[in-house]
Amino acid sequence: MKTSLGILRSLDSGPRGLVEARAEERLARFGENVLPAWRPVPWPRRFVRSLRDPFTSVLLCLGLVSAVVSAWGTACVILALVAVSCLLRSAEEHRADRSTADLRDLVATTATVVRRVSPDAAPLEREVPVADLVPGDVIRLGPGDLVPADVQVLRAGGLTVHQSALTGESAPVAKHPLDTPDPALASAGPFAQPQLCFQGSSVTSGSGTAVIVATGGATRFAAAHDGRARQRGASAFDRSVQGISWTLIRFMLLTPPLVLMANAALRGRGLETLPFAVAVAVGLTPEMLPVIVTTALARGAARLARTSGVIVKRLPALHDLGAVDVLCLDKTGTLTEDRPVVAAAVDGADRPDPEVLRWAALSALWTLQLAELPAPDALDEAVLDAAEEAEGWGACAAYEGVAALPFDPVRRVATAVVRRPGRLGVHTLVTKGAVEAVLERCALDGDERERLLALADRKAESGLRLLAVARADRPARPGVYTAADERGLTFVGLVALRDVPAPSAAEALGVLARRGVTVKVLTGDHPGTAARACADLGLGLRTGTGTGAGSGADTLAGSGSKPGAGSGADTGATIEYGDVVTAELVDTLSDAELARVADRATVFARCTPEHKARIVSALRAAGRTTGFLGDGVNDLPALHAADVGICPRNAVDVAREAADVVLAEKDLTAIDRAVLAGRHSSGNIATYLRITLSSNLGNVIAMLTAGLMLPFLPMLPAQVLVQNLCFDAAQLAFAFDRPAASALHRPAVLRSRDFLRFITGFGLLNAAADLATFGVLALALHNAAGDGEAAFHAGWFTENLLTQALVMVLLRTGRSAAERRAGGPLRAAAAGLAVVGVLLPLTPVGPLLGMSALPPLYYLLLGSVLGLYAVALTAARRRYERRHPAEDESGRGLGKAHGER
Repeated sequence: MKTSLGILRSLDSGPRGLVEARAEERLARFGENVLPAWRPVPWPRRFVRSLRDPFTSVLLCLGLVSAVVSAWGTACVILALVAVSCLLRSAEEHRADRSTADLRDLVATTATVVRRVSPDAAPLEREVPVADLVPGDVIRLGPGDLVPADVQVLRAGGLTVHQSALTGESAPVAKHPLDTPDPALASAGPFAQPQLCFQGSSVTSGSGTAVIVATGGATRFAAAHDGRARQRGASAFDRSVQGISWTLIRFMLLTPPLVLMANAALRGRGLETLPFAVAVAVGLTPEMLPVIVTTALARGAARLARTSGVIVKRLPALHDLGAVDVLCLDKTGTLTEDRPVVAAAVDGADRPDPEVLRWAALSALWTLQLAELPAPDALDEAVLDAAEEAEGWGACAAYEGVAALPFDPVRRVATAVVRRPGRLGVHTLVTKGAVEAVLERCALDGDERERLLALADRKAESGLRLLAVARADRPARPGVYTAADERGLTFVGLVALRDVPAPSAAEALGVLARRGVTVKVLTGDHPGTAARACADLGLGLRTGTGTGAGSGADTLAGSGSKPGAGSGADTGATIEYGDVVTAELVDTLSDAELARVADRATVFARCTPEHKARIVSALRAAGRTTGFLGDGVNDLPALHAADVGICPRNAVDVAREAADVVLAEKDLTAIDRAVLAGRHSSGNIATYLRITLSSNLGNVIAMLTAGLMLPFLPMLPAQVLVQNLCFDAAQLAFAFDRPAASALHRPAVLRSRDFLRFITGFGLLNAAADLATFGVLALALHNAAGDGEAAFHAGWFTENLLTQALVMVLLRTGRSAAERRAGGPLRAAAAGLAVVGVLLPLTPVGPLLGMSALPPLYYLLLGSVLGLYAVALTAARRRYERRHPAEDESGRGLGKAHGER
């Protein structure tokens, strides 16, 4: 452990700062002061990372197998699809990273550093980018500053910092220089050292001068968050796609050997059927899935950025937004504004008393002016605003300030010393702050103190923040006033403050509830304060009875503190208020118990960063898709624990780096727009999967059956490839489709069991239509001259594309009749597919692909089959929608179950 002088010597620095030339030399040696994880990802690595998608990997394998068996056309098409998908995803993620970098530049973090032009020059203070700081730099710290690197304090005046991102402590920690070694601190951890501040901390109050001891990857913040913070479990998108992918992959891996064995056993064919077997496996594969997914998500992300200023940094996060059914957020700045307002000022008998407000305003005014604070605290500002509006504010101007003792988290009070008009030779001390701390300094007997604490408890339980006010007259003196003078005070009264709901919060909460999104409030505030704000906004908390109450000191750290950052001791922990749970209860629960409690509760009070992350993780473990909105370094653990991390663009740098989605403003309305965009994209992806997989499954079943019945292959590999190419090209329209309105009312979750049930039923119906074509072909070609095998291939090729076109139009489930008629791009793509199916065998390309012209009778009979198939498909779709209404109404059900209690 080194003293201030020792650390300066070891860093070859001094109180006057580094010389500019020395600073540039160290910048070249140590590198920029940025976290290693912030460096841009190179294009090649981003491209290779895109191959981790299960379907993309399987397509790549199928392409390589096709090349091995010399099916070069199939191989080239598959590998081209893989390349296009990876390029699209890489380009979109690169665009998001550039947009985030632009935001970071707009709010570029700087620090006040002391440097010299030459060794003999006077030191000058100037603002430099945080990235240019080096070990040995001397910096200034003030209220609201982020600590830009690991530093040792040289001088301090009431300096306190939040280091919750590193330790989980919610209360500010006092920091001061260490002028002599302290053996008692030798065994304490680094965060307990009063002379050390770490990157990721923020200055709460006071000011100081410090020397930088570590930058960039050498900081403790980098060690704590660089690796661990980015370790996130599978997201909702990953779970959904992988569940469907591996189900289909099993079928695909079984198909080629089954085809080979069946043909060898029944038809005596050998390896010459391998290209056909690979083509059948490719036919089952939704080859366009990576392209459709990437295109749909990229279009949604681009539209959000253009219309709402919302930046999606990780494309799958847009789907996760659409799947979110629980949104966790803090209260202050989201549900409520960052400024409280005075609700009442009462005396010790709970009677309204304007004198209480006047004395509180005097303390706030002169503390602000005489202590030279940069700006009033939010609570002080509310008191001053209320006093200015009240009658008699002008009388305060007659008081003259003498001295001030600003707030600090140890005393939890602030005191102003004033000279009252007409009271020569007398100074009046006016003290305000946390209720317990003020009452300790008052001349009260035990019964009276307990009575006032009980009064404060009742008001705190009703959701009010409290400031206690006391005063005392002292003989005028020229000496300095200290904390020892804050004794023997006379209690004046209580100032009660309440949070102001954000203008759009109530409406946005109602909209989110109707969309099936449950809002959970994770806050460090008193349970009563949080419950009151949520009830005012219509979150519908159930009534309940607490098992005790925290003291008034718990509702407030006092003047000069951040709202809700109190650290006073409880006289009795408030455990539960209906749907409100405190962190004390969370600490007693196992993960399984916490998951059950978290599903029921609406508000979690007294939360530290670790509590928030644990609650979010418990919700995810219970199967909920969670979003977390945060903007501070203390929100990092929860941002990484959630399926999708969300932050506003004015969040601190590390929060923006950790988040998946960056909002233009900290506004629930923007989140609603982002959720809608996610559901829009996810709805298109789900429609594509249902239609494509059911059609592909039907074709594969029919092709396998025909392969065993016919003396020749039902379709040549080249014909399968061209058919797949035509269908793939038409399927691009799914990325531009408009999903059913019902899809926007519920979280968009791709459930593999639901998909398997859907594609099995409709796939069998499609296979029946394909097999019915056997009879049509047998009848139409019975007396026809020419090559029957080529005509059969042409007939089945035409029928396959026509049935797929019908499926694209008729199987868009969950829509009203008007929505189905307004297919737009999808209807045009289906019409184009039908035209190709009919005309291609008649063109010169047909013979090249082994197909010949068909007699007119075939088309008449095929029209009958297609008409019956369309009727059966429509009836099956309606029956499916009647039997599975939850898929269309689950959003409303979720809203009632979770959001409208």
